[in-house]
Order: sequence, then C-alpha cells, then structure tokens
Amino acid sequence: MNTKLYVGNLPFETSEHALRTLFAQAGNIVSVTIPLDRMSNRPRGFAFVEMGSSEEARKAIQMFNGRDFEGRTMNVSEARPPEQRSAYSNTRNSFGRDRRGRGNDRRY
Repeated sequence: MNTKLYVGNLPFETSEHALRTLFAQAGNIVSVTIPLDRMSNRPRGFAFVEMGSSEEARKAIQMFNGRDFEGRTMNVSEARPPEQRSAYSNTRNSFGRDRRGRGNDRRY
C-alpha cells in the first residue's frame, strides 16, 4: 500500500526532480507534489512524496528526517489527512468581518 509523506522546511527553489532523486534512495516513488501559494503561485516550502510501500516510507523517514537539504533541515513524517472544515468556520476574518466585508453589527 502506498504511503504519503509530508516533507517540510524545504527551500522555496526545490524542484520535483530534486526530491525524486533524493527520495529514490529509500525506494519506489509513486508521486511528488509541491503545493503552490494561491496568491503568488510560488512553492510554499513543503511537499508530499508518496512512496510505494509503508516499509519504504519508514525508511525514508529514518533517512531524511532532520537531514540537511540545500541548506535547510528537513522535517519528514507520515502525512495526515486534511482536516474537515465546516462551511461557516472559515467565512470570518480576524476582524470579525465576513468575506463580503460585513461585520456582526448589521442592522435591518
């Protein structure tokens, strides 16, 4: 069964090819995903590497967690599933206003 790893604290210039080359030392790589920032369309400093088996994933964690990669210390762990968000929980910003700019004090 494939196991997805979270790889954090990466340099923003890290390429998919560089990660494939590195993690290939631990085993078969199914996929590499480097998420991009929605606003700037630049890498966010982390990636997901999907290994071919749980044994290969454990080996990759042992080999690369805490290891220096291009001047930064990588954090490698098994990826967690994304948190479920309710539709309402993310509609207010830190100023108490919703996405339309309306506050809590609306009068009808």
